[in-house]
Amino acid sequence: MSASVCELCEQDGGEVVLRCEKYRVILVDDAHYPGFCRVVWNAHVKEVTDLSRLDRALLMNAVWQVEQAVRETMQPDKINLASLGNMVAHLHWHVIPRYRDDVHFPNPVWAAQQRLASASSLAARVAMLPALRLAIARLGGEPIVAGSE
Repeated sequence: MSASVCELCEQDGGEVVLRCEKYRVILVDDAHYPGFCRVVWNAHVKEVTDLSRLDRALLMNAVWQVEQAVRETMQPDKINLASLGNMVAHLHWHVIPRYRDDVHFPNPVWAAQQRLASASSLAARVAMLPALRLAIARLGGEPIVAGSE
């Protein structure tokens, strides 16, 4: 892949749960973090300040709404929000449910693993994903139905 190709311009970046005109919400396929979402700006921009004031407000409201849906559905001990873009310089926010027993807690999810994953805890969290999909779909935009793409 050449440096001029943007991964998030070329593909969705995960399971699309909600698609709006200006952004999409995806579920990240991460076995250790069921419920990990990204809010991805559809147009290729690198920084929040590349957006107009109205678009910044729209994006941040989406991030906060996704955070609320994750909190209410997944019941984490903490939510981590991050907008890094060092690896993929396309504006996106990470919304990550964190639990005291997750493999990295209290460190960031990309730090060294602190413990082994609890299979029963992960299974319980995976079981919450259908409810999370519905909660995010209720935020607006075009809900994505499995098999519709």
